[in-house]
Amino acid sequence: MVDLSQYLPILLFLGVALALSSAFVFLPMLVSRLTGSHKPTEAKLSEYECGFPAFEDSRSQFDVRFYLVAILFIIFDLEAAFLYPWAVSVFKMGTVAASWTAWISMMVFIGELLLGLVYAWKKGALEWE
Repeated sequence: MVDLSQYLPILLFLGVALALSSAFVFLPMLVSRLTGSHKPTEAKLSEYECGFPAFEDSRSQFDVRFYLVAILFIIFDLEAAFLYPWAVSVFKMGTVAASWTAWISMMVFIGELLLGLVYAWKKGALEWE
């Protein structure tokens, strides 16, 4: 027979998490309704990010180059995030074979990223008009 009292801390944790997350979602909506900030006015609906009205529709489609540059940035940012801990611990792995295996694996990883960068460069993803 299974002792279900062992699950009590987990259920208690889930209950507290559910209560807090519900409070963080519904409490601001309730306060908004009570204070009257839910009623839209012209001042509330005006542009506030840059201080002047938008030049065109805010739902216009962005050029795909913005997305390509963002993806390339994320890829190379992740490469740097993986490279630092690897460089700190690669030669402290114990055996020489493990260290060389880790080194070769990282060189293959960097080579793949370099190949992707060359491909993007040749396709003109980094060119800007």
